[in-house]
Amino acid sequence: MLKIEKLKVRVGDREVLHEIDLQINDGETHVLMGPNGSGKSTLLMTIMGFGNYEVISGRIVYNGKDITRMPIHERAQLGIGMLFQRPPTISGLKLEKLLTAVAGGKTGDIPTYARSMDMERFLERDINKGFSGGEIKRSEVLQLMIQRPDFIMLDEPESGVDLENISLMGTSIAHLLQKDQHIMNRQKSGLIITHTGYILDYLDADFGHVMIDGAIRCHGNPREILKVIKERGYRECLACQQI
Repeated sequence: MLKIEKLKVRVGDREVLHEIDLQINDGETHVLMGPNGSGKSTLLMTIMGFGNYEVISGRIVYNGKDITRMPIHERAQLGIGMLFQRPPTISGLKLEKLLTAVAGGKTGDIPTYARSMDMERFLERDINKGFSGGEIKRSEVLQLMIQRPDFIMLDEPESGVDLENISLMGTSIAHLLQKDQHIMNRQKSGLIITHTGYILDYLDADFGHVMIDGAIRCHGNPREILKVIKERGYRECLACQQI
């Protein structure tokens, strides 16, 4: 579904991503870990097409189509969706209006999905205005439910979410990624950034990657990688690579 080849990305006057290679097949869920400032969010924002992230070289291919220079809205129309770590507050725009636009005017599913995410009372409120951390993340998941993307990127879905909300978030994200279906029948793919690994309690990820200083340094079983990081820190990934 997604193939990234030799991707270099600059933000301002600094090269942040260096020679990134990554392939995510249909139905696969990948987890991306790494210390703060290592370039994880930059990779997601670049895949989504945000303008402040300049591709110096390399390319991004989605379902066989080169999207490296494609604008954000066209990538979304192709089936790429994203949950942001810190989405903005949008005063004057009601959540229901946004969901209606995302749904292409077909509002039938909005009440059902809003109810499932405990967001019914927020539909007539300005987007994220006065929302708690958990409410913001539930709103983001609700938007993805309405968009129904084939490739789902999640930037720290557990950040700012309490234990009650993480359970709802986790099961809803697992449903978005079709984890309730046999692996041969899954068509949705995902790339998830996590620091805590709590999201792995609710869904099985197929591959894990560690990014350090703008480069992917390690690949493997996500739970095993997370265990090593918790016990020995990210320096162990660098030491392992040098063996």
